[in-house]
Amino acid sequence: MLNAIGREIPLDILKRLKKEPFQGAYGYAEKSLRKEVAFNIVWPGTGKLVNSISEALVKAKFKDGMSISFHHHLRNGDYVLNMVLEEIARMGFRDITVLASGIFECHEPLLAHIQNGVVSGIHTNYMVGPVARAVSAGILDKPVIMRSHGGRDRAIESGELKIDIAFIAAPTADIYGNIDGTEGPSACGSLGYAFSDAKYAGKVIALTDNLVSYPVSRISIDQTCVDYVIKVDSIGDRAGIVSGTTRITRDPVGLKIAERAARVIETGGYLQDGFSFQTGAGSLSLAVASFVREKMREKKIIGSFGLGGITELFVDMLQEGLFRTLFDTQCFDLKSVESLRNNSRHQEISSSMYSNPFTKGAVVNNLDVVILGATEIDTDFNVNVTTGSDGRIMGGSGGHCDAAAGSKLTIVVTNLMRARMPVVVERVTTVNTPGENIGVLVTEYGIAVNPANEDLKKKLSDNRLPVLDIKELKRIAYNICGEPENLKSKGNTIAVVEYRDGTIIDVIPQFE
Repeated sequence: MLNAIGREIPLDILKRLKKEPFQGAYGYAEKSLRKEVAFNIVWPGTGKLVNSISEALVKAKFKDGMSISFHHHLRNGDYVLNMVLEEIARMGFRDITVLASGIFECHEPLLAHIQNGVVSGIHTNYMVGPVARAVSAGILDKPVIMRSHGGRDRAIESGELKIDIAFIAAPTADIYGNIDGTEGPSACGSLGYAFSDAKYAGKVIALTDNLVSYPVSRISIDQTCVDYVIKVDSIGDRAGIVSGTTRITRDPVGLKIAERAARVIETGGYLQDGFSFQTGAGSLSLAVASFVREKMREKKIIGSFGLGGITELFVDMLQEGLFRTLFDTQCFDLKSVESLRNNSRHQEISSSMYSNPFTKGAVVNNLDVVILGATEIDTDFNVNVTTGSDGRIMGGSGGHCDAAAGSKLTIVVTNLMRARMPVVVERVTTVNTPGENIGVLVTEYGIAVNPANEDLKKKLSDNRLPVLDIKELKRIAYNICGEPENLKSKGNTIAVVEYRDGTIIDVIPQFE
């Protein structure tokens, strides 16, 4: 058989290799597209820039019933989710499922789209604000699916969670779809939670308020992932990435808890060269990090890495040489954005690399110590950071259960009581992290050690740390606050809580 340039190709070769003869530089690709083979081909000389969200939706063949994803790196400053849903509603689409890695106070307009039938389902890792309250009150017919950060990536990469279109808030993008999170008026730093969306979604649409000529100087998400680019006035207010909790507590009780937690780390033998460490961004967790920083200085310890959502405190520790590197999935303040842009030892990673349990090795597997918070913790060490004591959604696992599962030692730090309610209880309202992965609970009244770690308990006791049975901490809390009343369920389920491996660890009913 003669191919397009007159070269003879034996038929037996074509049949044996199941190949076709050359049909011109783009002939076979054009034929493949006509057959609707799953290629997203951009021809030479063809651009990706479109004029509006509506034009991108038309080009992407958007239709009713699709699933769309968003990332939460701009946190409470995000504009993209709202502007996309507004356009989807204006164009008359319905029955859309929103797959957002996080939902914040700024996403209140989502409620109107739920009420008018535009949005019929939500999957998320974390949810606060008006949407969380409305979901708790039963606004959705279908339960919200709540995952951990690693669990979301596992679901996407395995094909369990299918994204029809991913909308990427791009602080900087060029006309061919290369994206950077560290430059531009809305620079938010790491884009780690958007990596799996960009790689596995059917179509990817980047929205940017800083369109630059090709190519961008630093590429986070590359052009091979992006189908269309839209220039908008603003993708968000980057000041919204900073929450009021990302400051070290000055409360004497909180500082007492933090100092005790640092002593647990030191006494347990974890504070040595090569030490790896993660904290949350809450004020109490950061106070623990501050005490650990001082101990590392005193002992001239150089840690291997700091991990997680990165804050100014961790940036300072990197610059002081206390850590060799930082692994960053999300910047929690503007100094962290600057560090990621300028310091090669501050490394952006995907949330899959961070915590996906079904990969060839998540970074959390190499953690020595992680400091986590709790809304509630029960006498079996199960932890709740998803619902309040009233059963209403006010958070989500995020990376809580991921880090706890991977770390050698997981320490929960919390006041024994909060707002006249006991934090240590007989049975938590919602489980997001199983007790088998919690090593130590540190409170102002004492330290409880998981019975599975008797060696650590003995070390702490020998060093005169105030070790108590967790049931004794519960008794103290109940004596002060009274025993909490049992919540009454209305019988319907408003949310399903998945563990990081995809199994159902709990469900959240609607409470009266």
